[in-house]
Amino acid sequence: MLTAGALPFGMGVAFAALIGLVLGSFIATLVLRWPDGRSVLGRSQCDACSRPLGIRDLIPLLSVLWSRGRCRQCGAPIDTFHSQVEIRAAAIGALALAVMPGTPGWLWALFGWLLLPLALLDARHFWLPDRLNAMLGVIGLLLAGPLLSIPLLDRWIGALAGGLGLAMIAWAYRRARGGDGMGGGDPKLVAAIGAWLGWQALPLMLLLASLGGIVWALITHQRKGDAPLALRRIPFGLFACVAAWAAVPIWPLLTG
Repeated sequence: MLTAGALPFGMGVAFAALIGLVLGSFIATLVLRWPDGRSVLGRSQCDACSRPLGIRDLIPLLSVLWSRGRCRQCGAPIDTFHSQVEIRAAAIGALALAVMPGTPGWLWALFGWLLLPLALLDARHFWLPDRLNAMLGVIGLLLAGPLLSIPLLDRWIGALAGGLGLAMIAWAYRRARGGDGMGGGDPKLVAAIGAWLGWQALPLMLLLASLGGIVWALITHQRKGDAPLALRRIPFGLFACVAAWAAVPIWPLLTG
C-alpha cells in the first residue's frame, strides 16, 4: 500500500498543499470565532448575515474567486483573512514536503499546521490557549521523534526545561519590576515546542524568536502614537512559533 510518506516528490508536495488549504480554512474560522466565544464547530455560515454555507461556498480559495469575494446571499465582503490563512497553510505543507520529502516532511508540515493558529491568535489577541498548547505538546511527545531523530527522553527534557525556564524568567521579572513581562501562555508554548525539538535545539529557537521580536519592535518603533519601546507589548508567541518551525531545517545544518 502506498502511504503518504512514500508518495512521489511532486505528488507529495501537491497533496500536502491541498491538505494545507483544507486545514487553513478551519484554522481561519477558529482564529476568527474562538476569541469572540463563538463555536468553531457545526455548520459554517456567513459572518455578516449568518446564512448557512453550502458546499459551493466552502471550497478553499476557489469559492472566494467564484463569488468575487462576496457572500452570494447578502453581498457582504468576505474577510480576506480566510484566504490568507489558507494560502499560508498550503505553503507550509508544500514547503515542508519540498524540503524534507517523506515522513520527516509530513511531521514538519504537521508541526507548522499546529503552530499556525497559535501564532495567529497571539498576533491578533495576545492569546495562547492552553488547549492548543497542550495538543501541540502531546502530539510532539507521541509523534515527533522521526522529525529530527530526537529520542523521547530528550523531548521530555526539552518540554520541562523550556517551560520551567521561561516560567522562572517571568517570575524573576515580576519580582524585579512588579509587573508581568511575559504572558502566561508563553512558557507553556515553549514547553510544547520543546516536546518537538528536544532540549538541544531550544536555545536556537529562543535566539531566533528573540531576534525576531527585537527586529519587529525596532521596525514598528517609529509609528505615530506607539507606546515607548520598553512598554511595547510584543507577541512573543508569534515569533516563537515562526522560530520553532524554522529551527527544524536549520538545526541539522548547524550540527551536521
